[in-house]
Amino acid sequence: MKIALDAMGGDFAPNSTIQGAGLASTELPEGWNLVLVGQEKVISEKLEEFNISADNIEIVNAEGVIEMGEHPTKAFSTKPNASIPVGHGLLKSGQVQAFSSAGNTGAMHVGAMFSIKAVEGIIRPGIAGFVPKESGGFGVIMDVGANADCKPDVLYQFGQIGSLYSSNVFGISNPKVALMNLGEEAQKGTLLTQAAHQLYKIDNKLNFVGNIEGRDLFNDKADVIVCDGFTGNVILKMAESFFDMIQAREIDDPYFNRFNYEESGGSPILGINGNVVIGHGVSSATAIKNMVLLSVKMAESNIHLKIKEELKE
Repeated sequence: MKIALDAMGGDFAPNSTIQGAGLASTELPEGWNLVLVGQEKVISEKLEEFNISADNIEIVNAEGVIEMGEHPTKAFSTKPNASIPVGHGLLKSGQVQAFSSAGNTGAMHVGAMFSIKAVEGIIRPGIAGFVPKESGGFGVIMDVGANADCKPDVLYQFGQIGSLYSSNVFGISNPKVALMNLGEEAQKGTLLTQAAHQLYKIDNKLNFVGNIEGRDLFNDKADVIVCDGFTGNVILKMAESFFDMIQAREIDDPYFNRFNYEESGGSPILGINGNVVIGHGVSSATAIKNMVLLSVKMAESNIHLKIKEELKE
């Protein structure tokens, strides 16, 4: 079993990615290998520089690099030999079980849609974010940026996908699904959330608990929080700012330390025919390590197949 990592992706690549790969190599389950995708000469030199000689690391050469500021669709189509297209190619061909990158988010999303494509029946794949719960563990929030505008049926599918992820990857039995709204009453909110609420009410499979407000994000009222990508991205970035402020004030608190983006490592794209994880552009070696380990969890759970099976029913 293999996990591919874009060695050239991220603001601090290749140093952070190679150091993160070294950390991950010591924690990979037995029988798993890490495939570093990128410029072979650079990767080999960095492995030697950081004294990394793990037997479970291999290299696949990709000479090109899609830079952070490039247009995703144009870059993906005009740079087929760059690390992101090559990584997606490995995933599509089944040579690896997951692909992760802290590089160009748009290119990772476009690549997933162009290569392994969306699961049949999925209207729009979404990016899942994670929020630390006061009682421990993490909640899933969908979407956090892939779809700024949504229709009611898309929000409904986000609940389905998020619930499957929560149960199969986080091990939460019968996850509670809720709509992020400005009030708990069913009639509150926009036309979008009101219509989505009605779709959830007629579904007997999901454990839909209704609307929640922003103050309920970190408690146990819901395990899966559903919203459009615009709202989700604002929430995610606001949560990240909590950690920055706490760090600046030199406050050490076990709960708020879990707001550190490094802990989750990355955000998976859900609703596609494979396992793809997108990391933060400023990912450190620790974040890269955790992104790789998250990819392993997704591959072990076969979450993309679980989503596919659910939509067939």
